[in-house]
Amino acid sequence: MIDYETYCKIKDHHDRQQLTIAQTARALALDADTVAKWVGVAQFHARQSPPRSSRLDPFKARIVRLLESHPYSAQQIFQRLREEGFTGGYTIVKTYVRKVRPVRRPAFLKLSFAPGECAQVDWGEYGSIAVGSTRRRLSFFVMVLCYSRLMYVEFTVSQTMEHFLAAHEHAFTAFRGCPARLMIDNLKSAVLARVVGEAPLFNPRYVDFARHWGFEISACNVGQGHEKGRVENGVGYVKKNFLNGLELLDFSAVNPAAELWLASIANVRIHGETHQRPVDLFKDEQAKLQSLNPMPYDIARIQSQRASKQFRVALEGNHYSVPAELASQRVTLKAYPDRVCIYHQNKLVARHVRSYDRRQDIEDPEHPKELLAQRRNAREQRLLVQFLSLSRHASAYLEGIEQRRVNSRHHLRKIVALSEIYGADAVDRAIQDGIAFAAYSSEYVANILEMRAREIPAAGALHLTRRQDLLEIEIAAPDLSLYEGHGHAH
Repeated sequence: MIDYETYCKIKDHHDRQQLTIAQTARALALDADTVAKWVGVAQFHARQSPPRSSRLDPFKARIVRLLESHPYSAQQIFQRLREEGFTGGYTIVKTYVRKVRPVRRPAFLKLSFAPGECAQVDWGEYGSIAVGSTRRRLSFFVMVLCYSRLMYVEFTVSQTMEHFLAAHEHAFTAFRGCPARLMIDNLKSAVLARVVGEAPLFNPRYVDFARHWGFEISACNVGQGHEKGRVENGVGYVKKNFLNGLELLDFSAVNPAAELWLASIANVRIHGETHQRPVDLFKDEQAKLQSLNPMPYDIARIQSQRASKQFRVALEGNHYSVPAELASQRVTLKAYPDRVCIYHQNKLVARHVRSYDRRQDIEDPEHPKELLAQRRNAREQRLLVQFLSLSRHASAYLEGIEQRRVNSRHHLRKIVALSEIYGADAVDRAIQDGIAFAAYSSEYVANILEMRAREIPAAGALHLTRRQDLLEIEIAAPDLSLYEGHGHAH
C-alpha cells in the first residue's frame, strides 16, 4: 500500500512529465506493477476500516456552512458548536476543519520581460549513461531567454564549477550575445548561502564571471522555484520530449543529438505561452543582447597537490602524468571540462585530454624519458667502471674501440661478460695482445680467450716416484754360470 504523497508523484511523472510506467518506476524506485496499478486510479483511496460514528457527525454539515460563509478559525467554530449543544472536544473539531476547509492556492503574478532583459538557468538530471568502461550520472544545463523562450541545452556528467561556467559561455555563443540579467535557483555554484529576509551570499567565482560577461545575478527567493518557471518548464520539456524513450549507448552521442533536437524541434515549435516560434521572437531579441566580451575568461577549477613518486597527479579517480623530474614535487592542477593542465612554478609542464572514465592512467610518452635517460646513463657508468677495472691497459683499449667502432658500449659489455667466464687475468692478457696487434673488438678478445683455453700443454720433465715401498724392493742377483760354458767352446 502506498501513501498519498507517493500516489501524487506517480501521477505527476506519468501524466504531467509523460514518462512511461517503466521510467516512472525507475525514477521513484517502485515496482512497475505497483505503478501500473495506481496510474489507472483516478482518485486516491487508502484502505480504511469502516468509519466509526462520532459525536461530531450531526454537526459536520454545520461546520461546512460556517466555513463557506467566513474563514472562521477552528476555535471559533468549536465555540459555536458548544453553544449549539456539541459535547465533544476541540481536537476533533480542529481535525475536521483542516480536512474540509477549502484549499487556498497561492496566486502568482505572470512575469513579463523585455527582449534581452533576462534569461533563466537551471540544472536537470536524468539517470546515468555509459562513459568509457564506467557509468556516470547524466546532467544537463538549460538556459532559456525569457522573452523569446529560445532554449540552450548542454549535457555533462558533472555539475562542478568549470562545467557550470563553460555551459554559460557556450549558451552565450549560441545566442550570439549575453542577456542583462540571469535568474538562478539557489545552486551552490552561484549562491553560497540564502536566509529569508537577507540578501543572498553569492559565490565569489560566479560574481567575477558575471562581471566579466556583464550580466547581473538574480537569485530566486527561498522555496520560490516558480519565479524561474520558464527554465523549470524547459527542464521538464527536455525530459518529456527529448529524453523520454531516447536510447543512447554512450555519452559522446548525447550533445550532437541535443543540438539537432534544439534546431529541428524545441526552438521551432509553437510555444504554448507566446503562441509563436522561439526562433521568430529571437530575431527581435538577439539585437537587444549585450555584445560578448572578446577577452576569454579562465573557467578552470584550480587545486594544488603533490605529485606521487610515480610522477602522477589525481583528479576524480584518474591519474595524469607530469615530467619525471617533478616526482614528489608540489604542482598546480587546472581542470577544464575538456582538458587538464598542470603547472610548476607558474610554468605549464603537462597538458592532457580530460577523461571521464574511472581508474585510468593517462601518461605523456615524453614524461618518463628523462628518468629513462638517467637510468641509462647510470648503467653505462657502471659498465665503464667494470671494464676499466679489468686491466691497467683497459683505458688504451677503450680508446682504440671508440675510434674504430660505432657501438662501443656493445663491445665493452661483451668483454666484461667474458671476464666472468675466463677470469680477469685472461682478459687482461687478451687486451694487451689486442693493443699489440691493433685489434680492437670484443670478437678478437673472445677468439684469443677461446684459443688459449684449447691449447695442449707441452711435455714436462720425468719425475721419479718417491714412494718408500717401491724403493725398498729386493731383486735377486743374476745367474752368470750359463755363460761360462759358451766361452770355452770358442
